[in-house]
Amino acid sequence: MNRFPALLLIFVVMHLVSFGQNGAAILFDVVIKNGLVYDGLGGRPYKADIGISGDKVAFIGKLDRATSVSVVDANGLAVAPGFINMLSWSTNSLIQDGRSMSELKQGVTTQIFGEGSSMGPTKVADRKPDDRWTTLASYLLYLEKKGVSQNVASYIGATTLRLNVIGDEDKKPTPEQLQQMREIVREEMELGALGIGTSLIYPPAFFAKTEELIEMCKVAAKYKGKYFSHMRSEGNQLIEAVDELMRISREAKIPAEIYHLKASGVPNWKKMDAVLAKVEAARKRGEKITANMYTYTAGGTGLTATLPPWTQDGGNAELLKRLKDPETRKRIVEEMLTPTDKWENMLLLAGSADKLILAGFSNEKWRPSNGKTLDEVAKTMGKDPQNAIIDLLIENNGNIGTIYFLMSEDNVKKQLRYPWVSFGSDAGSMAPEGAFLRSNPHPRAYGTFARLLGKYVREENVMSLQEAVRRLSGLPATNLGLDRRGLLKVGNYADIVIFDPATV
Repeated sequence: MNRFPALLLIFVVMHLVSFGQNGAAILFDVVIKNGLVYDGLGGRPYKADIGISGDKVAFIGKLDRATSVSVVDANGLAVAPGFINMLSWSTNSLIQDGRSMSELKQGVTTQIFGEGSSMGPTKVADRKPDDRWTTLASYLLYLEKKGVSQNVASYIGATTLRLNVIGDEDKKPTPEQLQQMREIVREEMELGALGIGTSLIYPPAFFAKTEELIEMCKVAAKYKGKYFSHMRSEGNQLIEAVDELMRISREAKIPAEIYHLKASGVPNWKKMDAVLAKVEAARKRGEKITANMYTYTAGGTGLTATLPPWTQDGGNAELLKRLKDPETRKRIVEEMLTPTDKWENMLLLAGSADKLILAGFSNEKWRPSNGKTLDEVAKTMGKDPQNAIIDLLIENNGNIGTIYFLMSEDNVKKQLRYPWVSFGSDAGSMAPEGAFLRSNPHPRAYGTFARLLGKYVREENVMSLQEAVRRLSGLPATNLGLDRRGLLKVGNYADIVIFDPATV
């Protein structure tokens, strides 16, 4: 992890001498004066000064007669532990821009990666002598040496494990392959991985059976790892997917967390009550089940999520072959139009083509269509939505970012009220410049955390500010088992955010 303190305000770090109540000189690098401290535990805030030495909090209390050379005056402002993004896709954006502006300016000081795919290990057959990294651990070290503004950590992606050992195909691992996968998990856990992360609606992760996942998690559990999952369904089989997550947790004896908790599709909105009740009951039994979410009613993923998973058996090249084959194409269109519990049909879950926004094309020709709905683009093409999807994917090499309007605002507020729910952007970190201007990102990249504090805390009173800070800091740090982070206390790392609750 990057050990440098990350603060929302920029400090000129200098030594200053201040004096405690007994008159003895105390040496600090930075003093934050007069702030209202929200310590991350969820209790009432209190007025205090904070002294920072190196990268640690060295003092919390009242500092008299402090010199003003390096004092940050936080009068009227909230001082809190840096926020933790439980689901970040900044794995590549941090390589482009280590500043991480869209997150840093929301107070995020720690990013967690690994929803299904992780940046390592890379497949042995694909490795080259000049590779910048080959394992997950060496990727994290690469980021640290390159220079990033925040702390970073990652889960091992179960998709990445499959790609390393089995490939893109829809097949069960042999006993030898299963052992290979276990060994990779062991190696990465010993080097500091957080556990196993899955994204089970997407091939090839979709092809993994529950028993395979349990075996991976058993190894991670030996190292106090966790299991985080974009479950097998967030729609028609949502309740069954929660049951699978809980089964994995029980049989592998591992804490489990639901990635971006949601109920997708109008017919499934009513299922959220049952899901919340299931988690509550499990927690009362002593099971370690938690969840995270983002603060929007639209999700974001690839346009390929509208296709049946078998179309991607064998990888992207096989997908494109199938899309171009006239007979296979007919079958694909028919399945896209047919309601099913067998896979997540994102087009049907959204309900109509005007609820999909095309937000990132790989083919320059289509970039003027960024931000338009699928309905608008399909009409300009003179095609129905299903055939427009297929043609667009062919012309963009299977890669189009899409925003799907799927969720209920009532459910968002309902989820926010549960004390075991933390937050993740499910997005990369951006800046409104350079390469980032080539697509229209989901607003969650810029607003997940600020929206919680502004809309749901200040404007709608869904939760108190101290509870929101706990869910953004203390709760996720505890769930992840992070060392001396997430709470403002003496001896902890000085990951600190200062903000104005009245304007954030």
